Amino acid sequence: MRTLVRLLCRFNGHDLQTLSPAHCLPAQKRNQSSFARLSGRRKRIVVAVTGATGSPLAVALLKRLQELKVETHLIMSKWGGVTLKYELEAPSNTVLYLESLASVTHSSLDVSASLSSGSFRTDGMIVVPCSMKTLAGIRMGYDNDLIVRAASVTLKERRRLVLVARETPLTSIYLENMLEVTKAGAVVFPPVMAFYTRPSSIDDMVQQSVMRMIDLLDLGVIDGDMEDEARWSGFDWAGKVKKQNI
Repeated sequence: MRTLVRLLCRFNGHDLQTLSPAHCLPAQKRNQSSFARLSGRRKRIVVAVTGATGSPLAVALLKRLQELKVETHLIMSKWGGVTLKYELEAPSNTVLYLESLASVTHSSLDVSASLSSGSFRTDGMIVVPCSMKTLAGIRMGYDNDLIVRAASVTLKERRRLVLVARETPLTSIYLENMLEVTKAGAVVFPPVMAFYTRPSSIDDMVQQSVMRMIDLLDLGVIDGDMEDEARWSGFDWAGKVKKQNI
């Protein structure tokens, strides 16, 4: 068998000492094998968390992506961890807890990470919440940390980038930054409350926003758990009256 493999390698112009058995296949077969591995992998999303208010959105999104079997790569800024601790109750308010929800974690300071290169294949990225500082960095292409660098890579590779912008009111500077990143291909998603769902809790509002984020990431999955209550289907006065009378 080894002699046969050696002959195949020589036939295809390869050195057995430096190449794996996969390289000994003809080019067409190698390409088919690579395509099979790529098409068979599960969806991969980069999730970045900055210091803007909105930590419950990040936690809920990571939980839902985990349930949907999506591979997640988490990047959290220093102030993202501080805000998380302030906005949520224990045990859900620690960096370790958030990291436990992700498939892989990366330091925001490590600009040498795999996410810094377009050759590392992902299906998109979401910054949730997205601070105005991070928005400005993405707009200017100022890749001073892994969050902004990964966002720049997502844009240059023409992949989906969703920015869950958290700020109000908005200055002309913020609005111009939002306009420019939108022109570059990003989707700016302010987590605006949907009152038509008649939310009864903060969690209801969070879950509706998370559903919309997953829609925008275009993962080829439908968040079926929220189909009835969280999606607009036209005015249904009878249904609303019935719901109120219960």
